[in-house]
Amino acid sequence: MDVMQAAQLTGPRSIAVREVPLPQLPDDGGVLLKVGAVGICGSDVHYYLHGRIGNQVVEYPFTIGHECTGTVEMCGPLAGALAPGDRVAVDPAVSCGECDQCRAGRPHTCRSLRFLGCPGQLPGCLSEYIVMPAHNCFKLPDRLSLRQGVLAEPLAIGVYAAGFLEDAKPKAIGILGTGPIGLSVLLAARAGGAETVYVTDKVEDRLQAALKAGAAWAASPDETDIVSGILSREQGLDAVFECCGDPEALDQAVEILNPGGTLFILGVPETDRVAFDIHGLRRKEIRIQNIRRQNGCTQKALDLMAGGAIDAAFMATHTFALAETGKALELAAGYADGVIKAVIDLKERGEYF
Repeated sequence: MDVMQAAQLTGPRSIAVREVPLPQLPDDGGVLLKVGAVGICGSDVHYYLHGRIGNQVVEYPFTIGHECTGTVEMCGPLAGALAPGDRVAVDPAVSCGECDQCRAGRPHTCRSLRFLGCPGQLPGCLSEYIVMPAHNCFKLPDRLSLRQGVLAEPLAIGVYAAGFLEDAKPKAIGILGTGPIGLSVLLAARAGGAETVYVTDKVEDRLQAALKAGAAWAASPDETDIVSGILSREQGLDAVFECCGDPEALDQAVEILNPGGTLFILGVPETDRVAFDIHGLRRKEIRIQNIRRQNGCTQKALDLMAGGAIDAAFMATHTFALAETGKALELAAGYADGVIKAVIDLKERGEYF
């Protein structure tokens, strides 16, 4: 077999399952993975709807997808402890290991970073097989299924973001946007000891999911004055995580943060530029910390799930077959039917399994 099936973007809001060449295993530390499950991410939806994120522009046809699990089919000679048959979760960020950023312990900002499903970098994992470096593959604990393991990718981002709270240990925090990333921050922050978490979202199902996952207060900015709602309960918050990409949330964050507080930005806006209330920022001396992907937190995310400290399974709400990838993307784009995370199951299970 020298070809495989892949779900490829063929134009804006257009996707087709096509035959593409089977990836070749390099003669090094790479592994050939048979993909088991793929999560649909907000960035995939951006590419599907708009064909770009910032200066990352799709050249059609292109295979997207970066949240995946799989089973090792073949190993290169330097693949270490991995062996055929191992089930793994994948860290989609491939760093060079040699630049100043990698040497400084910042592989997530590697000068030559290549990311699965990112235009101009690596084709995505919405395909039957992919090749990845062995060090990007993490063995799945026995208690986690391939479908559950997909959640390690967004959860690792939440674990990395919440890790900034470990020294400060703020009493109350805010999360603006409770899609998979916002929920991942919530789960990780609660596991790390955060007592009171205020959350917002425009989708009622996601607010209810956040409350069940440990949020103390949840409201929609379409129905509630978020700033007065939170400030009537707290003098202010020491940390706010913006996880929705909505510029209005940035203004809300500045207003509800305490002087000296930190605004963590995880959301991906649809615009190339955003604006801040600079006077609010400077008067309060608010710090801004961008969060860039997982930064080595995949194993910790798997351990937290396998050990029972975090139950993220509720986020995988819908499952589709590879041939139904277009339906999955439309569902996610429309926030329909209570979707939090749509998962593509390459074992050919059908819609809404």
